Amino acid sequence: MYGGHLKISSREHTGKLKPHEHTSYLPLAILVFTVGVLLASFSIKSFVNAATPYNGPEAGSVGLTGTMPAKPPQTGATILKPGNGQHFSATPITVSGTCPKDTLVEIYKNDIFAGSTPCESNGTFSVDIDLLFGQNALKARVYDVLNQAGPDSNTVSVFYDASFPVAAPTSFFDFSGAQLILETDSAFRGSFPGQALNVPITVIGGTAPFAINVQWGDGTNDIVSRSDNNTFNMSHTYKKPGTYKITIQGTDSKKLVAYLNVAAIINGQPNVLASTETKPPLNKLFILWPILAVAATLVFSFWMGEQREKRILNSAAKLTPAIGTAAQPAA
Repeated sequence: MYGGHLKISSREHTGKLKPHEHTSYLPLAILVFTVGVLLASFSIKSFVNAATPYNGPEAGSVGLTGTMPAKPPQTGATILKPGNGQHFSATPITVSGTCPKDTLVEIYKNDIFAGSTPCESNGTFSVDIDLLFGQNALKARVYDVLNQAGPDSNTVSVFYDASFPVAAPTSFFDFSGAQLILETDSAFRGSFPGQALNVPITVIGGTAPFAINVQWGDGTNDIVSRSDNNTFNMSHTYKKPGTYKITIQGTDSKKLVAYLNVAAIINGQPNVLASTETKPPLNKLFILWPILAVAATLVFSFWMGEQREKRILNSAAKLTPAIGTAAQPAA
């Protein structure tokens, strides 16, 4: 500063290189290499697992199935309708009442299985049943998912008065012969979608031949003809899981009619248990490979650029002393 004035002068260049700071490429290269090895191992493992799906237990493994013990239902159903002592001149009739949730309700008439239905979520049931001629002692019994029976309900006695006027037309049912009854085992009916559900049916009484119509509850029905009272099987395959009401109607040669309702629960299709190890999806692993390649290329490109820059600077440093010597005047 001269005379109160600021003067800026340039610094003379020494011709020496300043220390060059650069990125540590060795740790980056090791990191990229490690990620590549891990990605390759996961990709190979996922590809092998996708190519060889799980087909069942390996040799030496043991599969176990069992039923968890539980108490049977402690509360039974209660029949509210029909009323005790009520008379009917037509069949079938509707039996309804209350029941414990998550149970199957089976109705019996004079200790003969008459029909079944699942208990609704609001704790009620309703099922149509056929009646026997004369008195019918109705009772309901509930079963849990383990097919354990709960206590019987109250007993309701109703009467089926099967009589018609003498002048009735011939198209009316003929009740002069033996009564026609349809029966099946009262065991819980369950299956899976795509698997055949078998329902054994027994025709009792009546006059052969018999026409049997089975409505499966999914909009389909099957009609078969039987020439005897022997037990036979009807089978059906459901496409979707759910609860279905199977209605069976039988008619004999004298136009006697019998009804039977059976509940069927179709469970969801079980999945094959595979390894519990968590594996990234194969397609996502393949997406990561280009990202890794770009990262490796960037690291290599910056390293090559830095090496080129260092060579240029080193060459310039070597030329500077020679140029300075040549410029000095002779003594």
